[in-house]
Amino acid sequence: MSETPPIKPSALIIDDELQIRRLLRVNLEANGYRVVEAATGQEGITQAAQWQPEVVVLDLGLPDMDGVTVLTRLREWSRVPVIVLSVRDREEDKVAALDNGADDYVTKPFSTAELLARLRVAQRHAQPGAEVSHFRTGRLEVDLTARVVKLNDREVRLTATEYSLLRLFIQHAGKVLTHRHILQEVWGPNALDQTHYLRVYIAHLREKLEIEPSKPRLILTEPGVGYRLVEETQQSSR
Repeated sequence: MSETPPIKPSALIIDDELQIRRLLRVNLEANGYRVVEAATGQEGITQAAQWQPEVVVLDLGLPDMDGVTVLTRLREWSRVPVIVLSVRDREEDKVAALDNGADDYVTKPFSTAELLARLRVAQRHAQPGAEVSHFRTGRLEVDLTARVVKLNDREVRLTATEYSLLRLFIQHAGKVLTHRHILQEVWGPNALDQTHYLRVYIAHLREKLEIEPSKPRLILTEPGVGYRLVEETQQSSR
């Protein structure tokens, strides 16, 4: 008796460039996705409602409405992971997309391998389940229940603020967090303009967790936008 083939995840591509849609379709289908396409923002919103995709790849420069408008419309009723794929590389465009609910931002021209990796991260963190209680990436291991942080199996002492910052990164591992979002979550709404807090504490974390703090591989800077905690392995448990 033959086994039932696994259901392929669906991906919705919202982009008005036919060549980009074709490129994405070929690569996504080769990596196990079912692909739906839309050439306008309104068509993309309609397709998202009809198909309920597992992930959306969204361009910002659409002919009928700005991609950020599409994003805010989607976020009124859906938590589907959205990866913005755009030629716009200005900091304000990236921040606007991320602050309005995008899970990640990739600029054109892009690496297909990197885009696929970003899609996998976004999908993994969108899956329902229990809260992560134990997290591991590379040399770093964190027991969130016991509030114990280890590097190469040796405990690392963090201040309360450093731990809160690391915990936030773990909760959104692999995802870009904007300065504004981090300040809101760790320091509160009255600290949204205090980016120097962030620079100081990021430096502290890197001193304690990175092999070479001046060349970080764990907590990466997205210039002008925010920071990302890199997942070097997929060993976090739920």
